[in-house]
Amino acid sequence: MNTHVMDKNIGETRLDRATQGVIGKPLDRFEGPLKVCGRAPYAYEHLLDEKEIGYGFVVTAGIGKGKITGIDERAAKAAPGVLAVVSGDKILRSSAQPMSPAAQTVDGEVFHYGQPVAVIVATSFEAARHAAKLVKVSYQPTDGRFDLDKVKGEGRKSDQGVMPADTERGDFEKAFAEADVQFDQTYTTPSHHSSAMEPQASVAKWDGDKLTVWSSCQLLESNVKQIANGVGVPVEKVRLLSPYIGGGFGNKLGIGPDAVLAALGARAAGRPVKLALARPQVYQATSRRSETIQRVRIGTTKAGKIVALGHEIIATNSPGNGFFEPAGVSSVFLYAGENRRITHRLAETDILMTSAVRAPGEAVGMLAFENAMDEAAENLGLDPIEFRRLNEPDKDPQDDKPFSSRKLMACFEEGAKRFGWDQRPKKPGSTRNGEWLIGYGTAAASRKNQMMKSSAEVSLSPDGRATVKTSMTDIGTGTYTILQQIAAEMLGLPVADVDVILGDTDLPPSSGSGGSWGANSAGSSVYVACEAVIGKLAQRLGVEADGLTLKDGQAIASNRQIPFKEILNGETLTELGTIEPGKTDEDYTQASYGAHFCEVAVNAYTGETRVKRLLTVAAAGRILNEKTATSQCYGGQIWGIGSALTEELVVDTRSGLLVNHDLAEYHVPVNADVPKLEVVLLPEHDPYASPLAGKGIGELALAGVGAAVTNAIYNACGVRVRDYPMTLDKVLAGMPADIDDAA
Repeated sequence: MNTHVMDKNIGETRLDRATQGVIGKPLDRFEGPLKVCGRAPYAYEHLLDEKEIGYGFVVTAGIGKGKITGIDERAAKAAPGVLAVVSGDKILRSSAQPMSPAAQTVDGEVFHYGQPVAVIVATSFEAARHAAKLVKVSYQPTDGRFDLDKVKGEGRKSDQGVMPADTERGDFEKAFAEADVQFDQTYTTPSHHSSAMEPQASVAKWDGDKLTVWSSCQLLESNVKQIANGVGVPVEKVRLLSPYIGGGFGNKLGIGPDAVLAALGARAAGRPVKLALARPQVYQATSRRSETIQRVRIGTTKAGKIVALGHEIIATNSPGNGFFEPAGVSSVFLYAGENRRITHRLAETDILMTSAVRAPGEAVGMLAFENAMDEAAENLGLDPIEFRRLNEPDKDPQDDKPFSSRKLMACFEEGAKRFGWDQRPKKPGSTRNGEWLIGYGTAAASRKNQMMKSSAEVSLSPDGRATVKTSMTDIGTGTYTILQQIAAEMLGLPVADVDVILGDTDLPPSSGSGGSWGANSAGSSVYVACEAVIGKLAQRLGVEADGLTLKDGQAIASNRQIPFKEILNGETLTELGTIEPGKTDEDYTQASYGAHFCEVAVNAYTGETRVKRLLTVAAAGRILNEKTATSQCYGGQIWGIGSALTEELVVDTRSGLLVNHDLAEYHVPVNADVPKLEVVLLPEHDPYASPLAGKGIGELALAGVGAAVTNAIYNACGVRVRDYPMTLDKVLAGMPADIDDAA
């Protein structure tokens, strides 16, 4: 095995020379035609030719908290077509937390409304759904905690987050009290759901004591262990496949209850079982983003230099889940300030568990903090970009580590020029087009860069084709295409001569898709494997690898040009490459940065907001595919519009029911809500981040977008709303009485 540990600056690589000319290019996604033609099977579409198959349907709890005193399955078992009913303590009550050993089980209790309590297996989906209604569950209800406002004072520290609960430097309270100008406001964000197009779905098949599961999962290496533990078999007996996934956004980092329930149902029924969660079950029984209460305090000099920076967060989760929404993750390093306090407290509620949703931390943390920066800038009489420039650090303000690369202000400068920031209305409510008030807003974006251990196998066959194999997943982000491009560039092959096989735990273990680490980690493992293949080619030619040029399926060295077929002489070269994080991860603060610019129109009479245009300028290291990176940014921009204006999981505080548990009532932005989107990707290489010199972009694109939208609303009409989303009723309630007189 060939392992590269990121201990130092990568220096110049073959990707910098780019003899094949495919790295970074905006190539179409390889699997696009397969999906359009229906030849890319999703989880539920496997085993189509199986003659005898069962269909599962989940029975869910109808109360929010209590003991399960009995389950009467008799009517369900007697219903036509029913093959099995599975219940008991080992039913999963929700999804598993990412990278945890296993999902939590029912154990005779109801922990949240809509939790699974049993699964029906029948000869048809309709028969299973009907039988599920015949199951009678008896409860002993108990009082539940369904209102964050009532438990926020019970917040506690947790050591299970992705960052410490407390991050402090200096004497924040003293510095804030003595600051010339003080800003102190509290913001609240609601729960969100990922709302992927493909619901959680699985197909399970037993062959003796061996289990094969096709499921919609993001992190196969930990997901297969969660399935094995949930079913009660050794992990060596389980094979998990997820070749195509219809979106995940963090909601599929841990297995959904469907994966284990399908396997348990298949074992009980003696045949393969398909199980897809109905959309309300996806909302009620998988995972969601936490609600948060965020207090932001910024103390500055009269000139605008930050002397005290505080971001104190209360987030929610269900009992036994120590994960907290890391809303202050970017506040730690984004702006200067000698005295700092970033804290997180976890308040328990008896509602569905909270977990990672796209840009966990930044999505809601920067929504609040970047609004606060805009408000503080206005209090100081400073342009919002100038305020950020005054507080741009030259090193990590928390621990004095150097930045591996940082182009935050370059993003603001490029964005301001392209957007026409100098035309921004100087006074809220001063620019009007008929009944529409026009405003501009901006916000920063940042996303901490991560690398995960990942492996890939690369083979070069006698016919001159290369094959990449790894258990990495493609959740619609373009992994197939990106890995093709990396291998093609490294080996000097046309992209069409590279095959990529993904999404199978029988393949080399990968980082999986999540946390914006996927392309950088899995791609780096392909890079390492290709380097090893090149080394073997060089040995056969008797030259040094550095002196070998590969292009169009030929090796060029020592004034010789030899086709791969001739070098291989009927043999296949196969190498395994592994990438691991190292000293550069410890010694440098690594992050991607960006700036968002938004123009909105706010109706003076109804409070309706229409986003007119949205620009994102991003710097995320080497861009591996311009088209897929831009598409990721479009997705983040749309998510940000939703976070700012419409998205909110509404909890019935009497029962814990998530009221709007479908796409009819949980309002994600649709085509009519999305304006002209523009994305600019600044050239950047980060040689400390990975051998690819790239960084994550999928979650960066969401971080801060909502704040750019809501800052623009204030600039348009003078209304600040700190309780998100900023729906028209809240805007209208705050509209100045004299708004009709605006020029």
